[in-house]
Amino acid sequence: MSELACQSPLEWLAHLERLCLEHARSLPQQEQNDEEWLGIGFRLGSALLVAPLAEVSEILTPPSLSHVPRTKPWVCGIANVRGNLMPIMDLQGYLRDEPPALNRRSRILVVSHNGMYSGLVVDAVLGLRHFRDEQRCDELPGDDGHIHEYMTHGFKTGNEHWGVFSMHKLAEAPQFLKAAM
Repeated sequence: MSELACQSPLEWLAHLERLCLEHARSLPQQEQNDEEWLGIGFRLGSALLVAPLAEVSEILTPPSLSHVPRTKPWVCGIANVRGNLMPIMDLQGYLRDEPPALNRRSRILVVSHNGMYSGLVVDAVLGLRHFRDEQRCDELPGDDGHIHEYMTHGFKTGNEHWGVFSMHKLAEAPQFLKAAM
């Protein structure tokens, strides 16, 4: 120990580094998992849906909205989001002809596809969801044909059945693009 006291600070640091490297344990090896499918989980009524991660630009809490006259009932309004005007549409209202119902759990999924930049109100965002290939199924959850129109497939995990909702299919739908009365 007295020998270390005579060393310069740089020599002392080099000695500590050597000790650390000698006694360091290697990190556990990460096992290579099968490819996982990632998406943003959300709830629309009782339906559990998931949008492909690449199809959702961002998730927002509902901003202040300005009413847009002469639009369909499912158009909630227009919002200024960081200097950009974004139309906000109620997804439940569009798909099921129900009145918009924004509440404290509601979130906005932002979609930007082929020049369409819009926010979609969903009942709740349930976070990032991971699915394995063996969980994939062609059976679509629920019996709502309006939602099935925009689903590509499903995933089953335990007792949950998730439908994969394509935001890009929605953005390309002519009836969705016609929001004016």
